[in-house]
Amino acid sequence: MENFVVSARKYRPQEFDTVVGQQHITDTLEHAIDENQLAQALLFCGPRGVGKTTCARILARKINERDGSTSEDGFSYNIFELDAASNNSVDDIRELTDQVRFAPQVGKYKIYIIDEVHMLSPSAFNAFLKTLEEPPAHAIFILATTEKHKIIPTILSRCQIYDFKRITIEDIQDHLRKIAEKESIQYEDDALYLIAQKADGALRDALSIFDRLSTFSQKNITLAKAAEVLNILDYDQYLNIVDLVHENKIPETLTNFNEIVKRGFDPHIFIGGLGNHFRDLMMAQNEKTLALIEVGDKTKTKFAEQSKKWSAQQLIDAIEICNHADINYKNSKNPRLTVEIALMQLSSLTGSGSESKKKNS
Repeated sequence: MENFVVSARKYRPQEFDTVVGQQHITDTLEHAIDENQLAQALLFCGPRGVGKTTCARILARKINERDGSTSEDGFSYNIFELDAASNNSVDDIRELTDQVRFAPQVGKYKIYIIDEVHMLSPSAFNAFLKTLEEPPAHAIFILATTEKHKIIPTILSRCQIYDFKRITIEDIQDHLRKIAEKESIQYEDDALYLIAQKADGALRDALSIFDRLSTFSQKNITLAKAAEVLNILDYDQYLNIVDLVHENKIPETLTNFNEIVKRGFDPHIFIGGLGNHFRDLMMAQNEKTLALIEVGDKTKTKFAEQSKKWSAQQLIDAIEICNHADINYKNSKNPRLTVEIALMQLSSLTGSGSESKKKNS
């Protein structure tokens, strides 16, 4: 049986131009190498899974290649990687600083990548300070962290800081599309958009979800399967309920809501999502605000079609009803009833004499 390699490892970028969503950093680093203006201590900080360690490894390799300390088979002699999460004692850092004093046997620079640097103990930070302040000419330190606020100011002031940002939904979706095509995986664009949304700006999380989904769906990722695996209500559920509400079908609306609850979804999350859906319908009524809806293009079209059935005032009232139920949910002795009342009020919005049925806030 052949070993399975997860996409996050298989498609880890090997060059700066393949790093997703961090061009402001990769361009700066490339220029710094080309113009020989690289600082001796760099700090890469940002959320998890956005490319900090990847960029550190690419940078280290580029420096090695430039001064000829890479072997024919691509092995870099002068790159040392330390995980501060498991090597965070003062002895570990003293051992590192003892090594730093010696110049490399091959090439010009020794590069030290210290991952999760915020995990170092206070005494380890202090032991590291002097070396970081006056490093030998041959040493370059690349520190990486997800929690910059935990690093003492004296360390921060000695580093050139690079802030990595969360990767946009569109960039993640585009990257997943490329991988799906390479792996011959069939997909729906909206399903990839949902994965990118759920990943919350972390590409590694998105690739992990993508692997799970491709296995579950047998290489055919659909929006319905994505929603099932991620245990979230897909857009079609809300589109269906809003259609029932618009047609004043109270029994069918309540039955539909009951089915959603039986499937294990929290009514509080449901009513919050429904309010957000009405907000999206309002945005869909105007081409200028259509871009503010965070859904795939196919779903955006469905939203635009459904929004035509509602007046702007009806949508404002619907958002208010959902918001009112959302606020009152936790204080209610019967939270489910709070949601059901909101659904009945929503179903009355488009009925005859609906102006007199507006909710009393």
